[in-house]
Amino acid sequence: MTTSPQATSRRAKSASASAPPHLAIVLFSLAMGGFAIGTTEFASMSLLPFFAADLGIDEPTAGHAISAYALGVVLGAPLIAVLGARFARRTQLLALMAVFALGNALTALAPGYGAMIAARFLSGLPHGAYFGIAALVAASLVPQHRRSQAVGQVMLGLTSATIIGVPLANLIGQAVGWRASFGLVSVLALLTVLLCALFAPRNQAGKSDPLRELGALRSGRVWITLAIGAIGFGGMFAVYTYLATTLIEVTKVSTAVIPFFLAVFGIGATLGNLFVPRFADRALMPTAGVILLFAAVALLAFPLAAGNPWLLAADIFAIGASVSLGAILQTRLMDVAGDAQALAAALNHSAFNTANALGPFLGGLAIREGFGWTSTGPVGAALALLGLLIWAIASRDAGPAPAGIIPRREAAPLAPPLEPDHRSRSASASDPVA
Repeated sequence: MTTSPQATSRRAKSASASAPPHLAIVLFSLAMGGFAIGTTEFASMSLLPFFAADLGIDEPTAGHAISAYALGVVLGAPLIAVLGARFARRTQLLALMAVFALGNALTALAPGYGAMIAARFLSGLPHGAYFGIAALVAASLVPQHRRSQAVGQVMLGLTSATIIGVPLANLIGQAVGWRASFGLVSVLALLTVLLCALFAPRNQAGKSDPLRELGALRSGRVWITLAIGAIGFGGMFAVYTYLATTLIEVTKVSTAVIPFFLAVFGIGATLGNLFVPRFADRALMPTAGVILLFAAVALLAFPLAAGNPWLLAADIFAIGASVSLGAILQTRLMDVAGDAQALAAALNHSAFNTANALGPFLGGLAIREGFGWTSTGPVGAALALLGLLIWAIASRDAGPAPAGIIPRREAAPLAPPLEPDHRSRSASASDPVA
């Protein structure tokens, strides 16, 4: 029996039309949301002097807008993760990015300080839940021994934003106005909605329930892992929030070169997320400890380097590399959260945005007390060392989850965008994202 060329052609076209997208395309789509989030989160810090002047408030007061965003993340991540437990992951990604686009559009249109605070809070609500769901989707598409790398590739969206998005937003803020920068973020969020609609896995249905997700809150391992990020990561935010002003007041550079220093930070963060997860896949908790110690040293050096632009650039690069801690702790939470994967993944970003609120708050207190703009470095180092102390406690119990709360393996039927032969290729080769 022979098959006609026309039938063969039709089958080939049908197979081509239904073929799943390449892993790199899926990860790129997820990373684009991280790019939008990273741009608004870090650009708001670099734009702080500009919107403070426009709104007629001092810079420590303007820093409350950053804290409002962080508070939105802290509250929104667990709430959305629990309420969205029954919804398909793709549906959640689309809805979260739509709300994020709205929040940044309202920020761009904010008529005053109060409206700015409200808009930043709304913008922060989807942040943690988006990253949590995106991390779970990414981890479900690769073998278990490559989970940290897959999560790190999604986080490349955030870190590449510090190279491209944040300097671009800062330039736009200086040339056109800070409102245009937040308008750009809203456009990037809408682009993410389109990409996820096209390429995100369609049949990863919500298979949990709110009570099961809340079970993560009973695990001491989950809480201590979250505490490492909430405290230890605060040091980076303490320095980065006031970096633009430090460059102007202490380093005495022109505002025109501020984007260069922001890009240097982003390069450090991106390279850290590219290479550090490779070590974490072999030795997860030891890698986290090394990163915390490394961050503490870099933060202690900040006041010493601030007077020299080149030394400061090297130190900012090193501080940026510590951002890789996020992907490491995200993977740790996958190991200890049992069935409450969505809530634990979202809570990781609540923890980091607790750090985002704590670091600038303590750094601002040091500045207000007259210790100078570079005092954020020692404040940050103290937070990193405190995070290292918590890590040391957590490392005493660094094995896999005990019987009864073994994390669910993401079975192939739940994440079919990769064909079997494609999955094997993905396991043997690294897929670039950004």
